Amino acid sequence: MSHNPTHTLDACGLHCPEPVMLLHNKVREMVAGEVLEVIATDPSTTRDIPKFCAFLEHELLGQEEREQKYFYYIRKG
Repeated sequence: MSHNPTHTLDACGLHCPEPVMLLHNKVREMVAGEVLEVIATDPSTTRDIPKFCAFLEHELLGQEEREQKYFYYIRKG
């Protein structure tokens, strides 16, 4: 699955709430329409990141799990 991210955020090894806090800061630096790839290892991100996107009106383009990591593709709203 390729979403051609313009930014990447590596949150591997971090636990709730750190991945979402870093995500929030990273999205602030981005321009509307840019795509961010987030890589995380905390299973709570499967709940937290979709809620973050819905609440702040960013588009969750996709999410997948592979090799014990979670990948999210988010288009800034």
